Amino acid sequence: MTTDAVRAITGGHTALGIELGSTRIKAVLIGPDSAPLAVGNHDWENQLVDRLWTYSLDSVWEGAQQSVAALADDVRRRHGVDLAGVGALGVSAMMHGYLAFDADGALLTPFRTWRNTNTGRAAERLSAEFGVNIPHRWSVAHLYQAILDGEDHVGRLHHLTTLAGYVHWQLTGEKVLGIGDASGMFPIDGNTGGYSAPMLARFDELAAEGGVELSLGELLPAVSFAGRAAGTLTGAGAALLDPTGRLRPGIPLCPPEGDAGTGMVATNSVAPRTGNVSAGTSIFAMVVLERELGQVHRELDLVTTPAGDPVAMVHCNNGASELNAWAGLFGEFARALGVEVDPSKVFQTLFTAALDGTSDGGGMLAYNYLAGEPITDFEEGRPLFLRSPDSPLDLGTFMRTHLFASLATLRIGMDVLQKTEGVRLDRMFAHGGLFKTEGVAQRFLAAAIETPVSVGDIAAEGGAWGIAVLAAFAAGRASDESLTDYLENTVFPGTTLQTQLPDPVDVAGFDAFMQRYVAALPVERAAVEHVRVGTAQAAPPISDTETASAVLTEEQPV
Repeated sequence: MTTDAVRAITGGHTALGIELGSTRIKAVLIGPDSAPLAVGNHDWENQLVDRLWTYSLDSVWEGAQQSVAALADDVRRRHGVDLAGVGALGVSAMMHGYLAFDADGALLTPFRTWRNTNTGRAAERLSAEFGVNIPHRWSVAHLYQAILDGEDHVGRLHHLTTLAGYVHWQLTGEKVLGIGDASGMFPIDGNTGGYSAPMLARFDELAAEGGVELSLGELLPAVSFAGRAAGTLTGAGAALLDPTGRLRPGIPLCPPEGDAGTGMVATNSVAPRTGNVSAGTSIFAMVVLERELGQVHRELDLVTTPAGDPVAMVHCNNGASELNAWAGLFGEFARALGVEVDPSKVFQTLFTAALDGTSDGGGMLAYNYLAGEPITDFEEGRPLFLRSPDSPLDLGTFMRTHLFASLATLRIGMDVLQKTEGVRLDRMFAHGGLFKTEGVAQRFLAAAIETPVSVGDIAAEGGAWGIAVLAAFAAGRASDESLTDYLENTVFPGTTLQTQLPDPVDVAGFDAFMQRYVAALPVERAAVEHVRVGTAQAAPPISDTETASAVLTEEQPV
């Protein structure tokens, strides 16, 4: 306990960030110096229902309440005082997806998350019509697919938003999104800072052709920017978030943001020629651009930072989940032998073994596709491991193969960005549980993208900390201060990073692995076609950057 921390908590000179990630809802309280003062978590899982990934809205509020309650307990345990309000508040969540409401605020269809890839026809048509890449995950693709499929609820649609936008709306009554999250719903016009008017008009025409009369511009949330106010906590919102009354009405909120945007903040990667890789349930890279791309690429999303600067996003639906499953299997084997091993030790042992594996995977291959993977044109996935008859089956090479597989689809997208478009990076920051074992995944990522990769403690609390920083920025921002300057001068001065340069042997090995990986994609295709899965089941435990085990923990970014 420190006097400064107690004074900040009791005086309300704090900011609270809440992020709803794929497998954990996390709350982080920060003080005036942006340092975390307390943390609260709640684990949750998505469900695969009628072949669509979803979460119930009841679980949203149950998880949010429990994370805030856990944070209040942590405040009391660490600092010996009770949480009595906060100075600012922000909400972040998984980007994209589909939350559709009628005029009475009733949910029209279960929440469809970013993980669903049933929107292929819509994404292809919209990309052709708009002349920009519209990924499967984007909200507009979900809406247009519902129109193409003739879903009855579309005619009653009154409001469309993301998970962060929904929570913020319930807390404040304001239907607004930060520009980073909004840019994953519908294309943004860089000149106006709003949704593209010509594309909105064209979408309305396409909807009419499908038999639906609507004005999409009226259905989408308003767009806001980092540093702006976005409403205050209402009495009803306070009761939803904290039934005990610790959080009182009137707390100012910043614009809600997506987990990609808060990951950029948490890694100080909002300036041009900077980028970050977040690894969890999904794995994705965010690269801030200094110029427009030369052409449209289906492997690249065009989104923005929370301040509105253009970003190329390489998003892969499948990240560390399959690695987590294998680690769980090895842990189970150890317990069967009568050995109790801490999960973090299992991961550390397995990851470290990968350093001694054959540089190119030794003829082994793995596909970590628990879900579909649009970059490689898969609407569904089947986790797969295979090897040639002459491949030695040793632990180090086995683990290197699975670590390479977790980065392989990202490499495909980054090749388009770096080699086809010639985009240059001054620094790439890596965060998420995949990078917690020192010098392993960081080293392989550096080889995969042939770029120096830095890690450090600055993103230890992930996107929940990032949205808390954005809340503090909005509450105390000087009128002319940019987000970049605020992060450099106030949040991250003197930060120490550990940087890994690409090793030529690893680079050559990863290149050889990728040649086999791409050549054998038809094998994964055959697995999807011939191995059936159930139509309704709970999702297997999957690792977000904040959960899954003591090592694959700490959320980023979705």
